[in-house]
Amino acid sequence: MLSRVYRSGSQSFTHRLLPWVQSTTLSRSCRVQPSAIRHVRSWSNVPFITVPLSRTHGKSFAHRSELKHAKRIVVKLGSAVVTRGDECGLALGRLASIVEQILVTNLDFHDEQKRRNLNGTLHELLRMNIVPIVNTNDAVVPPAEPNSDLQGVNVISVKDNDSLAARLAVEMKTDLLIVLSDVEGLFDSPPGSDDAKLIDIFYPGDQQSVTFGTKSRVGMGGMEAKVKAALWALQGGTSVVIANGTHPKVSGHVITDIVEGKKVGTFFSEVKPAGPTVEQQGEMARSGGRLLATLEPEQRAEIIHHLADLLTDQRDEILLANKKDLEEAEGRLAAPLLKRLSLSTSKLNSLAIGLRQIAASSQDSVGRVLRRTRIAKDLELEQVTVPIGVLLVIFESRPDCLPQVAALAIASGNGLLLKGGKEASHSNRILHLLTQEALSIHGVKEAVQLVNTREEVEDLCRLDKMIDLIIPRGSSQLVRNIQKAAKGIPVMGHSEGICHMYVDSEASVDKVTRLVRDSKCEYPAACNALETLLIHRDLLRTPLFDQIIDMLRVEQVKIHAGPKFASYLTFSPSEVKSLRTEYGDLELCIEVVDSVQEAIDHIHKYGSSHTDVIVTENEKTAEFFLQHVDSACVFWNASTRFSDGYRFGLGAEVGISTSRIHARGPVGLEGLLTTKWLLRGQDHVVSDFSEHGSLKYLHESLPIPQRNTN
Repeated sequence: MLSRVYRSGSQSFTHRLLPWVQSTTLSRSCRVQPSAIRHVRSWSNVPFITVPLSRTHGKSFAHRSELKHAKRIVVKLGSAVVTRGDECGLALGRLASIVEQILVTNLDFHDEQKRRNLNGTLHELLRMNIVPIVNTNDAVVPPAEPNSDLQGVNVISVKDNDSLAARLAVEMKTDLLIVLSDVEGLFDSPPGSDDAKLIDIFYPGDQQSVTFGTKSRVGMGGMEAKVKAALWALQGGTSVVIANGTHPKVSGHVITDIVEGKKVGTFFSEVKPAGPTVEQQGEMARSGGRLLATLEPEQRAEIIHHLADLLTDQRDEILLANKKDLEEAEGRLAAPLLKRLSLSTSKLNSLAIGLRQIAASSQDSVGRVLRRTRIAKDLELEQVTVPIGVLLVIFESRPDCLPQVAALAIASGNGLLLKGGKEASHSNRILHLLTQEALSIHGVKEAVQLVNTREEVEDLCRLDKMIDLIIPRGSSQLVRNIQKAAKGIPVMGHSEGICHMYVDSEASVDKVTRLVRDSKCEYPAACNALETLLIHRDLLRTPLFDQIIDMLRVEQVKIHAGPKFASYLTFSPSEVKSLRTEYGDLELCIEVVDSVQEAIDHIHKYGSSHTDVIVTENEKTAEFFLQHVDSACVFWNASTRFSDGYRFGLGAEVGISTSRIHARGPVGLEGLLTTKWLLRGQDHVVSDFSEHGSLKYLHESLPIPQRNTN
């Protein structure tokens, strides 16, 4: 007897397989006793599963995210799902990952008395926490009644397993019918063809947009039959998802993934969204981005200048929308998050200044020649900068992030998908409208899209065919979640900002307290705030050390002692739990080191390669630190808080990257560009350069043309 446990929210599905039985039962938190099998009548023969505890049956769910509220579920297992690959028996291993118990039934919906008996039997089994699988028995099921298909919610001919599953789902007033087949769902053209795209949501009336393929070799139905049955069930108030149940690695999770609202298969809905789907938005961002990249640099700069003007001209409308966000977030968000959410006149003015800096730098971005080489006579090679493609930027609580990132995408000619937190929805909406207004002056309005649908971040991270780079802006937990969820899409960012400051034995007394205060206390929630202070051992019990401690007390900074620091003290602060901690608050770890080399070793072991600082008056020691610390930003006698795109003169940043590939540190315009190679020849072929060919390679460097950036 094999067991599986699945969880959906706080509820669990317990599955058990009895290999010698031919139908299944599945229920939430139920255990089926073999002795209970004798209570079940024989009704029929293709598996589907029902789960008890129904809501009041009415309309079907409108969105995937609502499926987690489904309490009674029918799962239809197609023949291709339960049949072995050689078509010579049941795939018991696959069944074991999906179902709990198998019961043989013989169903007949055409006799009213039998129908009432069946209904009563099924409800009694559900009451006993026994959930039957019902299969059509081809030997005894009567032929379908002619012309009775889809004539109303009370009539559907049971011709195959799909119509059977739909009939039973409506009969039992279930919330959700899951139809598992050997394809991913519905496609707009035959699955496997080059242009085939999975249809995420299918609406009544969309049949004309679908090309139906052939039936499964081992089944009686086919996708057309599934769609008809699904639409009939939808009409009867049952939501439907058609998905693939044959993958060995995912078949055990597909049911719970669907119930959790993940983008699995095709979801049938009667409610069409007001706007485009996220897939359509991705296509619009890509085509709009390509048009954007063809504009002259001056035209892209003009768009950004216009957006900067709109931020100040429409200030009152922006602040009014932001006020709504703040009022709705009051009591729900912590004080640091409310501060990030808040916009002000000064913030908008600073944003406008930063955007104008980006506009100036956009004059020399896309199409810049980096290298020119004469390969041979009349054969010249160029390496030029080009946009990455489509960016997905996911940000939390920071509406000011939207115009910054949009301006950088415009300057670099990239299409952009933006997914902001719902806490800033009003602010994001008006800022996006202003962005599209600015883009419209050169006909590229669609290049920047704001995702307003109910898409989960995990689902967005799976759109590898339309997104080229993901940039998370938010908490370290958000970044880690996105890095984990992204499949095949690179993620630019950092999961933690564990910034260090090393106070050398030759540090200036006047500089140290200013630098520590600014780095730790100016904005402790920032990713570039100081988290660990390393003190040279010779400074302990000196006036400089006392000044640092006194300043931290005045600023109400909680101190955590590192192991070595604690060993020097009779009465020490609480010892640090981990030397690799990002506090994000008025808390600081203090540790003692014996030398600049030990400080560097500590940073490499416990840091996050974000921003690290040395405070010293010894230039030789400082240069040693600058050259040997392997972090994105390394400073001498400067606050960690300078690690910022605006402060670096980049105008703004899409984030700070601690990666060693592509871009590192504050990522501005340059970090959103890649390159391509252009080769211009005159009927050149490689064979001409062989040992006995007529041409020789020259590989001469050519001067790079200078562009007018005024």
